Amino acid sequence: MAEETNNSLDGRADLVVQAGRIGELHQHLHGAVDQAPPIPFQLPPARVRFENRHDEQQRITRALEAHVAQAGPLVVALTGIGGIGKTALGFHVARRLIDRYPDGVLYVDLDDLRRGGAVEIADAVGELLTGLGVSPEWLERSLAGRTKQFWTRTRDKRLIVVIDNARYGSEVTPLLPASDRSLAIVTSQGALYDLDGTAAVEVAVGPLAVDDAVRLLGHLVDDPRLSAEPGAVAELARGCGGLPAALQVAGQWVRKYRRRPLSRLVAELTAELHGKGLPMVEAVWDAAYAGLGPEAARLYRLLPQLPGPVVEELTAAVFLGCDPARAGDALEELESAGLLAGLAEGWRMHDLLRGHAERRAQQEDPDGEERTRARLSLITWFRRQAACADLLAAGPRMTFAQLPVAVSPDVPDVEFQGKTEALRWLESHRLALYGCVRLAFETGLHEDAWALCEPLWTHFLDHPHYADITDAFRTGVAAADRTEFLPAMIRMRCQLARPLWEQGLYHEAAEQLEQALNASETLQDSPAERKLKASTVEFRGLLKSETGDWAGAAADFEAAKAVHAEIGNAYGVLLQTYLLGRTAVRSGRCQEAVGLLTEAHVMARQQERERMASRTGFELGRALRLVGRAEEAHALVDAALDRARARGSRTDEVRVLEELAVLAEDRGEPDTAAQHRAAAHGIAVEAGGLTDGDQSS
Repeated sequence: MAEETNNSLDGRADLVVQAGRIGELHQHLHGAVDQAPPIPFQLPPARVRFENRHDEQQRITRALEAHVAQAGPLVVALTGIGGIGKTALGFHVARRLIDRYPDGVLYVDLDDLRRGGAVEIADAVGELLTGLGVSPEWLERSLAGRTKQFWTRTRDKRLIVVIDNARYGSEVTPLLPASDRSLAIVTSQGALYDLDGTAAVEVAVGPLAVDDAVRLLGHLVDDPRLSAEPGAVAELARGCGGLPAALQVAGQWVRKYRRRPLSRLVAELTAELHGKGLPMVEAVWDAAYAGLGPEAARLYRLLPQLPGPVVEELTAAVFLGCDPARAGDALEELESAGLLAGLAEGWRMHDLLRGHAERRAQQEDPDGEERTRARLSLITWFRRQAACADLLAAGPRMTFAQLPVAVSPDVPDVEFQGKTEALRWLESHRLALYGCVRLAFETGLHEDAWALCEPLWTHFLDHPHYADITDAFRTGVAAADRTEFLPAMIRMRCQLARPLWEQGLYHEAAEQLEQALNASETLQDSPAERKLKASTVEFRGLLKSETGDWAGAAADFEAAKAVHAEIGNAYGVLLQTYLLGRTAVRSGRCQEAVGLLTEAHVMARQQERERMASRTGFELGRALRLVGRAEEAHALVDAALDRARARGSRTDEVRVLEELAVLAEDRGEPDTAAQHRAAAHGIAVEAGGLTDGDQSS
C-alpha cells in the first residue's frame, strides 16, 4: 500500500495538510521545539595557524567598507585552482569577521550536492534553512517556496554564508541571504561571469610565495632542520607549487623522517622527479604514500571508491575487512601522513589527493580486482545497514529485497538504539547511500541498486531531497527492469511517481503508474501479490487526489479496499476507508465523509493504531463541523490536539489549532479563535514555515 509505510512510523503522516496557508506541511518523526535555535556556526575549527593572504584579506576589508546599503548582500568570490587554499581563506575570513556578523555563519559545499555536473538548488537552499533552525518537515517543496523561506529567515540578518565549490553564478544567486547587511563568501575555480545584478567582488587566490610557503611549513612542523637548512626548505616549498594542500603533506613527510638531513630528503625527491618526469608535488605525495604501512596504503588506494564525502571507522573497516579499531589505526596513519583531514564526523580526502590515490590504485591494481571487491563490500554493507535502519524506523512493511549477509565476521553492523537514531543515520549517510545506488548500477549489481532504494523511501518521507530521490528511483526502476523481477519493477515505479507528482511532474508520474498497473496485471493471485496490486491502485488514487480528480481517486480507493478485504488485510481496509473519507471531505460530500471516517476511526481504535486513531479522529471532527455537529467535533479535535502535543508533532499541532479556531468562530468565540490562530502562527514562525505574508511576498 502506498501509505502503509507512512502509517507504520508511529507519528509520521505523509498527507498534505493546510494550516492557514502556512505552506504544504508533511508530518514526520521529530521532537518539540521549545527554544529558539542556537546561532549557527557551521565552520570547522582552525587546525593550523593561517599564513599570509594579506593582500586578499585587505581587498575583502576594503570591499566591506565600500559596500553600499540597499545593494543586496556583499558577495566575495574567491577564485583559483584546486588546492590553492580558497576554502581555508574563506573560513579564515569568516572566523575573523564573526563579531561583525552576530547572526551566525552557514556553510554549504555544492560539490556534495552535485549530480552529473548539476546542483539541485532546492536541496542547497534546504541545507541552509536547516542550519537556520527550520525543521525538515517545514521545508517547502519547491525551489520558489524554499527561496521565500530563506529570504524570510535572513531578512535584516547580519549573517555570513560560505558557498564552497561553485561553478556558475546561477548556482550562487538563490543561496544569497536577503539582507544587505550580510556577506556571502563564494569559492570557485573560475570566474562566475553570470553573477549579474549582484554586489560582488572577485578576489583571485594564487599560489603562496616561497617565503610564505616556508613559514606555513614552519607552522606545520616544529623541527630545527627548517632553520638549519633554509635552502632545502625553500626548494621543497617551491616544489610544492605554493599549494597549501601539497605543503600539508610535505610537512607531515618531513616530520616522519626526523633523523635524516632535510637536504637529503629533498635530493631524493628531486632524483625521483627527474627519473619519472613527475612534478615535485606528485613526488611529495608518492613519498608520503611510500612511507605508509600495508593496511593504510591499501585503504588510501580504495578510498576513492567511497561515493560519500566522509569516511568513518566502520566504512574503512568494510574496505579493509577488519575490525573498526584496526581501521581507525589506518585512518590515523593517513591523517598523520597528511593524506586525510580529520573532521568531527570522520575523515575527508582532498580532491587533489583523491586523484593521486586513484593513480596509485591504477598502478598497483591494474585489473581493478581490489577495487571491485571493495565496491561490492561497500555496497553490501550499506544495503544491510540501511535495511536494518528502515526496519527499526518504519516497522514491517511492503519490501521485496532480502537482508544481505554481513560482509565479514570482523565488520560489525551499526548498533541503532531506537527509531530516532535509525532515521538520523539514514539522513547523515544519505550522500553515501544515494551514491551507492548509482555505484551499484554502474557496477552491474542491479539487485543491490533497487534494493537500496527500499530504505531510501523511508528516508525520503522525512527528508524530501528531490534531486537525490528522483535520480535514485529512476536508477532503481532501470535496475529492477534489468533483473526482470516483477514486484520490484512495479514497486519502484510507484515510488518514483510520488516525488514526481510532488514536484508537479504529474504527466510523468501518471506514465510511471500506468506502466506499474499494466505490469501488475501479470501478477499471480497470492495474497502478497494482490496486496502489491492494490497498493499500485492506491498510488494512482493518491495522484488523482493531487490533481483534484476526487471521483477517480475515490474509485481507486474503493477498488484497493475491496482487495484488502478479500485477502483479510484489516489495516489495508482501515487505510482505504480513511482515504475515502478524506476524499469525500475535500470534494464536499461531508455527510458521506462522516460515515466513512466514523467507520475508520472505530477500526483504528479496535486495531490499537494510535496514530491512525488520531488522524481519523481529526478528519472526522472536521467532517462533523461541516455538517453542523460542532459539539461532537470539538471533543475529537481537542483529543487530536492532546495527541499532537504528546507526540511533539508541531505540524499536526498547527493543523489542529487552525481547526479549533474555526470551531471557536462557529461557536461565537472570536477571542478564543484569535488565540488559537496566534498560537498556530507562532509555531510556524518558530519552525520556519511560510505564513500568509511570506506566501504573497
